[in-house]
Amino acid sequence: MKQASWYNAERVSQPGSVILNEWRAGRIQASSQTTQNLTIQELANLIGGNVPGGGPAINETTAMRVSAVYACVALICGAISTLPMPIYARSALGRELVDHPYFWLLNESPNDDISAAVFWEYLVSSRLFYGDCFAEIIRPSFRSSGVSGFLPHHPNRVMPFRDMEGRLFYRVTPLIGAMYTLNPADMIHVPSLGFDGLRSPSPITYAARQAVGTALSADEYNSRFFTNGARPDFAITSEKKLDPEQAEMIRATWGEAHGGVMRSHKPAVLMGGLDIKQLSLSAADSQILATSMFQVEQICRVLGVPPHMVGHTDKNTSWGAGVENMGRGFVKFTLKRDLVKFEQEFNRKLWPSRVRLFVKFDLTDIERGDLKSENEAFRIALGRAGEPGWTTQNEVRKAKLLPPIDGGDKLNDGARVSGVLPPADVAANEPA
Repeated sequence: MKQASWYNAERVSQPGSVILNEWRAGRIQASSQTTQNLTIQELANLIGGNVPGGGPAINETTAMRVSAVYACVALICGAISTLPMPIYARSALGRELVDHPYFWLLNESPNDDISAAVFWEYLVSSRLFYGDCFAEIIRPSFRSSGVSGFLPHHPNRVMPFRDMEGRLFYRVTPLIGAMYTLNPADMIHVPSLGFDGLRSPSPITYAARQAVGTALSADEYNSRFFTNGARPDFAITSEKKLDPEQAEMIRATWGEAHGGVMRSHKPAVLMGGLDIKQLSLSAADSQILATSMFQVEQICRVLGVPPHMVGHTDKNTSWGAGVENMGRGFVKFTLKRDLVKFEQEFNRKLWPSRVRLFVKFDLTDIERGDLKSENEAFRIALGRAGEPGWTTQNEVRKAKLLPPIDGGDKLNDGARVSGVLPPADVAANEPA
């Protein structure tokens, strides 16, 4: 029987859609090329590895065991997660606060499972530990451009890749369910320094790898040192020649009777011509504390945290103008480099048409000084000693979360201030 001219036996023999199968094959090929192009160092940075020259594996779990890493990450995450993120509108007079449904998602709860503070803390910690942070933008429907929530994803469960035409996509492997692919418009992606167009190296497991590994090794050494009683090594000597079995028996017996902190001060009873000779403490043992303190400075240097903010006050005082200036520097040079990245990423994903709306973190609380300096600044803003003011009483009360008062919206023009007389020419023209 002669087949029709339109019949294609090869296409019919393939299961499913031929077009869809070709599209999947191209995606798999592009993904395979991306994975195969990873260098050994990039693969080690992705899954964690040992410190060069030997040492413990450095990854998120082991790095968190270092107190300096935990304190630095907790400080940065905590500072950013507590900052409000208002929504503003551009106007002819500058910018003004607006009431928008996205405010609840960004400041209270991005989805039904977590609060906004947990959401921001998760994103910032993911960027510090893995180099990138990801949050899926949830839409009300497939055809909607609105946003109904944000779903954070673990960086190891998101794989950015480019197809054969160079277009960027994100492959997500959820905890439950099948793998799916997202368009960049539906994914919040904030990378770190060293971004190559797809992924970024982890600041902790890449730049601070050696410091974290050394700190872990130092902690383990200290633990063993104090577990054995924090005493220098010693040797048990004998006037007689001992065979290997006798030496091993003496070593085991001594360890059972005097090993550990709880048994370190028990009196020793030696027989058979045995004697103890104490060995001197080595220079490495005496400098182990200094080594640990140096690693704290190294870790703080990589993460941009002033050492005094994590309790390391060896080289500076805990009080004074110098520490206060370092705190301002932490906000200016450490936090803002992350805040600007988040602001720009959310703005271009929430409002891709460049509307007049935008989001920006409010740094008022974190940049606020001591009470005396704050009150002095408010006095200058309200106007004092005949100087014109540039804010009103109700604006100050609003900043302090206080209700407005009658007559508090009038701006002081400096013409008449309580306790200060007006100029002579102005007083002469006033009616009696």
